[in-house]
Order: sequence, then C-alpha cells, then structure tokens
Amino acid sequence: MPRLGDLERAVMNVLWDAAGPLSVREVLDALPDELAYTTVMTVLDRLGAKDMVQRERAGRAFRYLPARSRDEATAEVLHAALDEAGGDRTSALVHFARSVDAAEAAALRAALEEIERGAGT
Repeated sequence: MPRLGDLERAVMNVLWDAAGPLSVREVLDALPDELAYTTVMTVLDRLGAKDMVQRERAGRAFRYLPARSRDEATAEVLHAALDEAGGDRTSALVHFARSVDAAEAAALRAALEEIERGAGT
C-alpha cells in the first residue's frame, strides 16, 4: 500500500466508516475541516490512482468506496515497514509481539493457530 498523507488518511477513514459508496459531497460533509469540493475530488482521484479507492458511476457523478478493508490496508503498511527496515524481520515481529496487550496477544495467538491448522489461507 502506498504511503498516505494526513488528508488521504482522513478521506479513507470516512470511506471505511461509511455503510456504502459515497459521493464527493458526502465525503466532504463528513470531514471535520473546511475544505474545497475540488480538494476532496482531487484527493479521491489520487487515492484511485494509488488503488486505494474504487469508483462507480452514479448518474453524471461518481461514488467512491474503499478498494480494500482498513485491516487489509493496515497489514500492507506493516509488511512494507518490515520490508523497508531491512534487518531481521523475525526479530522485529517478536519485538512487536512483546509490545501488544493481553487481548491483542490472544488475537495473534488465535490467528497463528488458525494458520497452523491450514484455515488461514
């Protein structure tokens, strides 16, 4: 996943939190900052070029929706960080695992057990 700027992340959060595809106006209205319509339209176009959003025609306009879930995008960021850091990926993962709270550790453990059983593919 490409790196996202603050405004791109804000727009993605609006789309991830939405129940369905949104128009530029609906995204604009959901953002906390006062922005120009054309600014939001440009951000959505850039997110489309980064394969972060899909658009579908709705009359003369477009409606936008995420191309991947928030969880999938976050996992891609984690993979990219591990790739960019170089060094020992296993050590980085172990260090990360030691930094999570008990509930997160339980979720990781459950996911790893599922993968070991072959159900995670």
